[in-house]
Amino acid sequence: MKQLFLTRVFVTVVCALSIATLFYVFIVPMPSMYTSRDGIPHFTPNVIDPITGDTIRIKRLVQHYKGE
Repeated sequence: MKQLFLTRVFVTVVCALSIATLFYVFIVPMPSMYTSRDGIPHFTPNVIDPITGDTIRIKRLVQHYKGE
């Protein structure tokens, strides 16, 4: 009976810590969660190519200007 109680307490503590950690990560995000390694903000919309009029990903545009 005591082992069952200790197991339930352990599982409850682990679940509470996991949920608290997830809330902390989403409420107080790290600076690296705002931008990519190239300094591009996440969820940036595509840009319009002035020559063709097509949309291209901003990541590809940055790679072009960086020479990669």
